Amino acid sequence: MTFVTGTDTDVGKTVTTAALAATFAGSGATVAAYKPTQTGVGPGERADMAEVVRLSGISTVREGIRLRDPMAPVAAAVRAESPLPTLEQHMENIMTLAGDHSHVLVEGAGGLLVELDAQGHTLAELAVRVCSIATLQIVLVCRSGLGTLNHTQLTLEALQHRQLPPAGLVIGSWPSTPSYIEQSNLEYLQAVGTPFLGLLPEGAARLAPATFRQHAPTWFPCSPHQP
Repeated sequence: MTFVTGTDTDVGKTVTTAALAATFAGSGATVAAYKPTQTGVGPGERADMAEVVRLSGISTVREGIRLRDPMAPVAAAVRAESPLPTLEQHMENIMTLAGDHSHVLVEGAGGLLVELDAQGHTLAELAVRVCSIATLQIVLVCRSGLGTLNHTQLTLEALQHRQLPPAGLVIGSWPSTPSYIEQSNLEYLQAVGTPFLGLLPEGAARLAPATFRQHAPTWFPCSPHQP
């Protein structure tokens, strides 16, 4: 099982989830994906899990809840006057998928410590719960530009504090012409002590799905394993 989290919102978690799904499926795994909370999308609108299906070709995806406002889950649920799923409900959804698939990808909302329910539980707490009953790896998606080093180190420290060792780092969008700062950040992230899994080219989500699936494994020269 793989949790995909990010140093922030809009860092490339969904396209990374899709690329990992395509990579695992291409090696023969049966793959499902789960999004505990989807915000900023109304009924009938295309959401992150639909994008994972389109790009990766997997057929089984689930959402814990969908909320219209593009806000953190707790705030969006307040505006919608809708109760959020509990951590136990997320666990049940994930383990149901795990019972029917050889690999489950769980894509977080925002960063690692964004609250998922009214009790203040975060994706980190959900990961701890899953770790107690299943083998789990955590992929951390980072930005390429200025500010990424601090955000990455803070998230790694939060994972370490909870005894959740990350499987590795991924840069979610790497420009075709990187700046000096981006090149320097890449060198730092490759040497930070956490495995560096790879980087996704800028605009990967605009590729035709067949092309995306063909190239996805090449974006992870140090591919995470399939626990």
